[in-house]
Parts: sequence; C-alpha cells; structure tokens
Amino acid sequence: MFLLSWPGLTSGSGNEDTSFDENYYVTWGNDHALPLNQGREIQLSLDNSSGAGFASKQSYGSGFFRMRIKLPGKDSAGVVTAFYLTSHIGNHDELDFEFLGNREGKPITLQTNVFANGVGGREERMLLWFDPTVDFHTYQILWNQHQIVFYVDGIPVRVYKNSTNMGVNYPSQAMRIEASLWDGSSWATDGGQTKINWTHSPFKAHFQGFSVDGCPSSSQDCLSSKYWWNGERFWRLEPPQQEGYENVRGMYLTYDYCLDRPRYPTPPPECLQ
Repeated sequence: MFLLSWPGLTSGSGNEDTSFDENYYVTWGNDHALPLNQGREIQLSLDNSSGAGFASKQSYGSGFFRMRIKLPGKDSAGVVTAFYLTSHIGNHDELDFEFLGNREGKPITLQTNVFANGVGGREERMLLWFDPTVDFHTYQILWNQHQIVFYVDGIPVRVYKNSTNMGVNYPSQAMRIEASLWDGSSWATDGGQTKINWTHSPFKAHFQGFSVDGCPSSSQDCLSSKYWWNGERFWRLEPPQQEGYENVRGMYLTYDYCLDRPRYPTPPPECLQ
C-alpha cells in the first residue's frame, strides 16, 4: 500500500487534542451521544428508539476533512455509519462515506457517493483491507476546485474530477461536516434483505479527530491558493498515489456506477474521462 507524504494527509495528522465542542455539536439523538476522553472522542449509539448525529458549527467552501472512526462490531447488519459533507438547500451537494454493516463474520462495505446540484446516483462500493470495527481508522475528503478525493488511512480510494467543461455538475455549495449512526435496514445489507437484529443493540460507533482544515464559507476566497489543499500539487494525484489508488481499486472495488450498464446504458459523461 502507498501512504501519502503530503502535509496533513497522513493518518496521524491533525490535532487530536481538539475537543468535540470546539467545532461540532450534536444535531439529533442527544441521549444517544456520549462524549469520552475529556471531549476528544464521541460515541454515537443506535437502538430501536433512536440513532444519533452531529455536525460542524460552520459550513465550508473547500478543505481537507478528516475523521477517525471505529465502527460497530459483531452483528451490525442494517446499521449505517456515515461521515459526509452536505449543503442544506433543495438541489444540494453532498460527499458521502457510508459504512454498511453486515452479519458477524461478513465484511463491512464502504460506499461513497457524490451529489452535485441535487443529483446523486454516483455510488461506488468497496471492501476494506482491515477490520474497521477493531480500531480507529482515518477517513478523509479533499475538496478543491479541481478534484474531490476520498482517502482511507491516507490512501486514495476514489477521485471525482471537476468536469464542468463537459457539462457535469461539480459540488460548489458551502457544506457542513456531518456524521451519524442510523437504521438502514431498508437498503444497506443485501439490498435490504438482511435487517437489523435489535437483540444486539445498542450499536456503538466512536469518532475522534475534531480539528478542521477548511475554508469557512463566510470567506470570499475559498478557492485561493493560500489554503494548502488548493495548491497545484493537489490538482491531481501524484504518481505514487495514483499507483496506490489503482492497486486498491483493483483489489477491493465491488461496484462502480460507471460500469453499471443496466442502470446507465449510456455511461454518465464524467465516466468517459
């Protein structure tokens, strides 16, 4: 595996001493959100009464966003743990990490998706090369005016390029950072055939790493190169990262909307690059 050497992109980066309350707040399921480790960690729990979620206090117009997450273990079929960026308007933008639980002993699936101007349907799914329930791992999203890159422990696993010159929408709205734990029984595991077994609840997900490298949306210059993630070296993957990206996708990718001909007889234009 190829790890990144760029500043801020390795899994150990960021200020782990930043408390949850500094940049985030609980948005729903308050009695299912528990701060731990002097506020440097938060546990969300899900039972048949509620899940929980939290969000950043600010919205951002570009940045490098990260969260360290340990997923619910054992039998988590139907359980969805999510870390994502989203705007809150009708035709919204959204960048998703969604972890789809499974029966004990079966692998958890990572699903990513990109919404731009209210249009999604860009799902990719992959397995992971580790058990994400045993320990914390770092999940990251780089978002600038040239590309969006999803990383797992510093390894790029998905790239969505700015193809507005081809008429493809690209996320440009101010977005909040959000995370949640919820019941996805209707679709998450085996296409909704395998439901949550509530006798195993409460399901618990743990989150760390509450520092934020982002341009607040109140700024008028979120595309400026004064922000390191907008610099030219982040306009594309460098060769070692490209090789790591291709290796991971070759071994672990299980679904790519670009290759789904029954769903998209004509590939979406961003798939033709």
